[in-house]
Amino acid sequence: MDRGTVGSTQSGRLLVEVRQEGPSAVVTPAGELDHHTADLLREPLDDCLDKGFSRLVVDCSRLEFCDSTGLNVLLGARLKAEAAGGGVHLVGMQPVVARVFEITGADAVFTVHDTLDTALADESG
Repeated sequence: MDRGTVGSTQSGRLLVEVRQEGPSAVVTPAGELDHHTADLLREPLDDCLDKGFSRLVVDCSRLEFCDSTGLNVLLGARLKAEAAGGGVHLVGMQPVVARVFEITGADAVFTVHDTLDTALADESG
């Protein structure tokens, strides 16, 4: 598998790293995803889609907080990825982040994996 780093961005409370793993773009946000930092995740997700990655794996294992704005960024990426024939897979959600998805019902529209390896091995969208 190709494991080249595609890029990263950081501002204050959120760092986002992007790398390629075979046909997937792995996006790893670390810190707090909220209305102040949402664009720091939206832009790399959109960039991956613009570069032809329709399968996005978002590694949430280092995400400490996610509000409704962050959730909307992920939902928007999901719609764009599915329109391109792919999807968004979420990995390793911490309980505080998973709770936001459970409360809103968003966990039902994403494919959620416990580990990055299982997400990368899943051949669906």
